[in-house]
Formats: sequence, structure tokens, C-alpha cells
Amino acid sequence: MPRPAWQKSSFSGGGEGECIELAATATGRVHLRESDRPDDIATSAPHALAGLLLVLKNESWGPSRRR
Repeated sequence: MPRPAWQKSSFSGGGEGECIELAATATGRVHLRESDRPDDIATSAPHALAGLLLVLKNESWGPSRRR
């Protein structure tokens, strides 16, 4: 099985460490890992990851805020 080609997130901090890395594989899965813990990998379907990112981006996951 080929190794995934990891790509650092453009939102990660500079230098070493504190980086989120992403890789897609031929199976259609998306893999995420923290650069400080490269052996701990979260795997997701692309649509599930897109949904999570949308919720986080819209800040709709936290306590309700009054405006």
C-alpha cells in the first residue's frame, strides 16, 4: 500500500510542530494528523470532513451567542 503524501495546512503556524497535515488516498479517504504525533491519524470520508470544517468555520459548534 503506498504511503500517503502529507500536506501541511496553510493555516498552521510556521516552523516545526503545531501543524495539521492532510493526505488523501486512492481509496477516497482523507487522513489528518498533528505533526507532533505523526502516528496518530484520523481518517474520514471527504463529505464528513467538509461538514466538520463548515461547522467549525461558522462557529456553530459552541455555546449560543447573543448578538
